[in-house]
Amino acid sequence: MSPIAVCNSASVSLPDVTRLMTELDRYVRQMRYPPVGEEGQRKLLASRVLICGCGALGSVLANTLARAGVGHLRLVDRDFLETNNLQRQVLYDEADVASGVPKAVAAANRLRQINSQIEIEDVVADVDHGTLPQLLEGIDLILDGTDNFETRYLLNDASVHYNIPWVYGGCLGAEGKTMTIVPGVTPCMRCVFQEAPPPGTTATCDSAGILSPIINVIASIQSVEALKILSGNADAISRVLTVFELWDNRILQIKLDGIQDDHDCPTCLRAEFPWLRGERGSHTAILCGRNAVQLSFPDRSEVSLESLAEQLQGIGQVTRNRYLLRLLVGDYQITVFPDGRAIIGGTEEIAEARTVYARYIGS
Repeated sequence: MSPIAVCNSASVSLPDVTRLMTELDRYVRQMRYPPVGEEGQRKLLASRVLICGCGALGSVLANTLARAGVGHLRLVDRDFLETNNLQRQVLYDEADVASGVPKAVAAANRLRQINSQIEIEDVVADVDHGTLPQLLEGIDLILDGTDNFETRYLLNDASVHYNIPWVYGGCLGAEGKTMTIVPGVTPCMRCVFQEAPPPGTTATCDSAGILSPIINVIASIQSVEALKILSGNADAISRVLTVFELWDNRILQIKLDGIQDDHDCPTCLRAEFPWLRGERGSHTAILCGRNAVQLSFPDRSEVSLESLAEQLQGIGQVTRNRYLLRLLVGDYQITVFPDGRAIIGGTEEIAEARTVYARYIGS
């Protein structure tokens, strides 16, 4: 029987059939993989994902899931593009940098050219305890494209509280880590990393550098974990913390079985959510008349200004005395005090100040 006869007998117009065929045909190679199939592909098309951060990891995540046919992507980022982003942030080009548009907008514009069948929502905002509940409305999965532990602990709180799976990813130098968190099934992030490292004790991408291949490796692992969950194959998720070190050719997988029994996790066992409630994390204030923002961290331990000065050597002009450390870099003056408090001069935008702090001082 001809296709037209089938359409007539089913009382379906030819354009409707053509649209349905086109909707699935572009994913035919993916559907031929048995664990996905047509049923899994339709589940992907019905899924809604929040990608927090549209930088290195986030741009690869968004690109991969858009091409895979995840039906709705909500892209959230607080930052604008710079030329040095292009080394590893795959969705952008020099024209995007010159345009001055936010990353989330540039990413969404590019993805709409890649897959016009799915819904792509761009949100220019800081992910914090005030904005996150609304960002999570209708979401099936959270993907971590952030660059700091403060936001990751917030995502972990929200994941457990709202019972939404999320996939952690982080990269520095040639090393990357990833793990999948499914509330009630796997350990949460705080089971594994009980506290965030104090600022100044860990390197950042600006102090230690980063190679783009590790971004692609970690984001690819995150993406396939997302596809497993969203296509109805959650039983296939990884249940280990995986660490890749590409330069030295090392892969480490840390088993997480039983870790919840060994630690009385405040998040997934005691249902305490201090980051989600705003009780932990940075506190901000715009310093009137000074073109500066103050960030304070009342829950943080004391900062070693000596160690921080060593970490920042070569990044910009560093001066230090017993009371404070000052870094002059680009258009910013960053002043850090021993109690962890920082003043970011050169901006009155809280989101921009947080980005600068995370970039040079750390999470």
